[in-house]
Amino acid sequence: MSDGPQVGFYLHPASPLHDTGWGHPEHQGRLRALASTVGKDLLTLHGHVTQEEPGEATEDDLLRVHTKAHVERIRAACARAVDEDRVVPVDTDTKASPATWEAVLGSSGAAIQACDAVAEGRLRRAFVATRPPGHHATPDRAMGFCLANHVAVAARWLQAAGHAERVLVVDWDVHHGNGTQDIFYEDPAVFFLSVHQSPHYPGTGGADETGRGAGEGSTLNVPLPGGVSLERYRSSFTQALDRAWDAARPDFVLVSSGFDCLAGDPLGDFPLEPADLHAMTGEVVERAEASCDGRVVVLLEGGYAPARLGAGSVAVIRALADLDPPD
Repeated sequence: MSDGPQVGFYLHPASPLHDTGWGHPEHQGRLRALASTVGKDLLTLHGHVTQEEPGEATEDDLLRVHTKAHVERIRAACARAVDEDRVVPVDTDTKASPATWEAVLGSSGAAIQACDAVAEGRLRRAFVATRPPGHHATPDRAMGFCLANHVAVAARWLQAAGHAERVLVVDWDVHHGNGTQDIFYEDPAVFFLSVHQSPHYPGTGGADETGRGAGEGSTLNVPLPGGVSLERYRSSFTQALDRAWDAARPDFVLVSSGFDCLAGDPLGDFPLEPADLHAMTGEVVERAEASCDGRVVVLLEGGYAPARLGAGSVAVIRALADLDPPD
């Protein structure tokens, strides 16, 4: 059993109820598989990981990141879904349902609460099963299954609360986190690192995209081809993480953990296994322990093969808790 603070696991009860339709890649079965797989690992996680009760973010929390018009559009779409009791389109591939507004506020709120608990030392680190995902949401646009950018909301909250001046966001989703990049592109206080498949949706994330104005040099994109070898991926990730860490000198680290980087995901073509994500999480934790009191919070992004999503989540949670990877 672990001495001292444990690793927190957050899952807002509205998030599994966000409904996109079963034919949609980002369907309700994703979180059911994640929760089931984590539950089956409780014997190992007991004494190291604790499930926390999340609250909700406020609209003001969202407005640190998104425009007022964007928040109002999302809220209106969700209200329409409630009134008509059905799934309604927000854009061509992003949906809202009667539970979506609560899921959006709940996911951002869970991320904020996790950051607060880690910053205050009540938890060592944390994993937040955010849904709907967030890293494609720009300041004024919902896209790519994402309505609000939870990792950006968490970063801005950390700064507003005085818990961090410099934040590093590490994004290993197979898709480039264009929304997160857009939000912080001119901000030298938030460093964004993305390792992603290219060419691929959403068509952004070139190596020449490095920031603008005061934020020049605070964005590091590592585009890799589909079918890249595991050796090249892992070495590219480690080298980029070292570069990002030296440049960012972070007080706090947030990870956008998309599990569509795992082999077998229908929306990606990367070679990673859960053991690789365990090792990559360990690399982040090791650096954080040496430089920012180990303050790391991981947020769920993509991952569309439910069984793989569950296995990958357990691997990441175990790494956050300094436990061995699953067999």
